[in-house]
Amino acid sequence: MKVFKHLFLFLWIAVILPANLPAQTSPDDTGLVTGRWNITVQTEGGEYPSWLEVNQSGFTRLTGYYVGREGSARPVSEIKFSGATGRYYFSIPPQWKHIDDDLYFEFSPGDGGLAGIRVQDGDTASWTAVRAPDLRRDSPPVWGEPVDLLDETLSQWIIPENNRFRMAGGILVNEDVGGNLITKETFDDFKLYTEFRYPEGSNSGIYLRGRYEVQIMDNYGEDPSSVIIGGVYGFIEPSENAAKKAGEWQTMHIILAGRHVTVVLNGIEIISNRPIPGITGGALDGNEGLPGPIMLQGDHGPVEFRKIVITPAVR
Repeated sequence: MKVFKHLFLFLWIAVILPANLPAQTSPDDTGLVTGRWNITVQTEGGEYPSWLEVNQSGFTRLTGYYVGREGSARPVSEIKFSGATGRYYFSIPPQWKHIDDDLYFEFSPGDGGLAGIRVQDGDTASWTAVRAPDLRRDSPPVWGEPVDLLDETLSQWIIPENNRFRMAGGILVNEDVGGNLITKETFDDFKLYTEFRYPEGSNSGIYLRGRYEVQIMDNYGEDPSSVIIGGVYGFIEPSENAAKKAGEWQTMHIILAGRHVTVVLNGIEIISNRPIPGITGGALDGNEGLPGPIMLQGDHGPVEFRKIVITPAVR
């Protein structure tokens, strides 16, 4: 069956993108596609968010970055234009999927947004995109009262069917791979304070507004990167690796105002008021202009939290 899928994909691309057609960028509507876009992909199993950034490089070339359903932001070396179809297109290798073919995308602008298709392993899905909001704040937040998000019954959280989180002696424990824990309440701007620990080799994360993952991972002694502890996954690299050894309790302060984030890990400011370009892989949705929940990643590895306190902004 897979052979037929690949044959169909080959014939389909051969029809819409003739080999003898030179790729070019349309100078007339380049401004309609450049910028950052929040994508909603429609599939038979439901919809999920993605993200695309389109940049002009030089006179006519377009490049970009893409975030899929999972994984990190990846560079798109060139976004081309087909004069035959009047549509833009690009392809990138798979990241965390065990598939042979590149992911293929094509799209066109219209009504202030984008619309197109994504072809993955022979499966074609349609998608639409809206421009990402700038989330600019004209004045600093005014903070309200802190709220403790942990109690023995996890009353402030939505419990998934495949939940592996539980309270034990006042500590939130996740010992096995399971579902993600999501707060019932949503938040706009906030300060978040956590105390956590993990065993050797483990991996977890905290999603801010359910859209931006701050990594929690056993990276003691490693060089800084955007995918180690304290980084905004795939986007923002911490200034240094302030992690403690696995098994030790650690602290993290996070401030999110608009799309600007500050992260203090174990008393060291490692990200200072940096803008988050867009949603990270695994985001709940791409509705960046709306408040969103706190989500604790439970589908990667064991982790414990003994304190989670959020202070929402009142304006």
